[in-house]
Amino acid sequence: MAEHETTGEDVREAHLVTGAATTVEAADVVVDGLPPDLGDAAAERPRSRRRDLMPSWSPKLVVGLVITGLIVLFAIVVPFFTLDPNSTDYDGLLRPGEQGHLLGTSAIGNDIWAQLAHGARGSLIIGVTVGVIALLLSVVFGIFAGYLGGWTDETLSLITNIMLVIPALPLTIVLAAYSSSRSMWLVAGVLGLTAWTGSAIVLRTQARSLRMRDYVLAARVAGEGSRRIIAVEILPNLLPLVAAQFLFGVIFAILGEAGLSYLGLGPTDAVTWGTMLYQAQQGSALTLGAWWWFVPPGLLIALLGCGLSLVNFAIDEIINPKLRNVPKATRRVREARKDEARPPADQPAAATEKVHV
Repeated sequence: MAEHETTGEDVREAHLVTGAATTVEAADVVVDGLPPDLGDAAAERPRSRRRDLMPSWSPKLVVGLVITGLIVLFAIVVPFFTLDPNSTDYDGLLRPGEQGHLLGTSAIGNDIWAQLAHGARGSLIIGVTVGVIALLLSVVFGIFAGYLGGWTDETLSLITNIMLVIPALPLTIVLAAYSSSRSMWLVAGVLGLTAWTGSAIVLRTQARSLRMRDYVLAARVAGEGSRRIIAVEILPNLLPLVAAQFLFGVIFAILGEAGLSYLGLGPTDAVTWGTMLYQAQQGSALTLGAWWWFVPPGLLIALLGCGLSLVNFAIDEIINPKLRNVPKATRRVREARKDEARPPADQPAAATEKVHV
């Protein structure tokens, strides 16, 4: 690729762009009308600066990782200990627990527990595949375009804008409808081709803000090539953002596959949570009161989306340090005010009380 050229726009960006790792000190935060100098008392407490710069284990991150980890473990392990999900040798519409079926059976005799386990594996495979495809395309059309600039940026941005204005869901429906045999990989490829544009725009903006940093300019002066600068200097600084975009792609893929399958356009060679919902809808499960047929896959889709979203929110705190430093500074200011309002140990508490008539 051509070497990056500095333009007048780059010089303007160098003056306007604020560092991504800017932190907010306690003394600069004003909460509930408190003067900023109250933060000085809290700042005197010994705290590790390195600990403040590192991402903390927030409740959102812990809960999200636990939910996601349990579902991934369920998709990996449980399918080895279940029945054939496509077998119809059992009685139809058995309630949970009847004849040894943990979650009952469908109208045609499929074991719901087996379909749920294999469907988890199929949905996760589609989600991860779409996330990887969208990530690779967004890195090429986002980071490379944002750093290189010039005609490369114009060309890649034109392609991105064209894909952005094309409605993703109708395009996906058309591509899936005109395929006689829809494999799981075909559905994943179609979803991946429509899920990268938003991430590419975000990464392009961040890459344009990083290309005029001092360490990037120093690497360019040292004679390093564009590919090495992107791989060594630009990409590591965007890893939290890249991870967040990957999780967004996985969520989009799982929900998109469920929507396509519910419309009858999902994969025909694999069991997923979406195909389970489609079969339940075709079998009038809601009318028959067979809640065990459609509630488990719908609940797992919601739980997985919730878990990945919580992890994504926690990564957002890593990307934007103000989201995690401002609450800490706020707590320190409030604690400092409480310490000032508390009477000294050698002064009786009664002396500080006010008598109201």
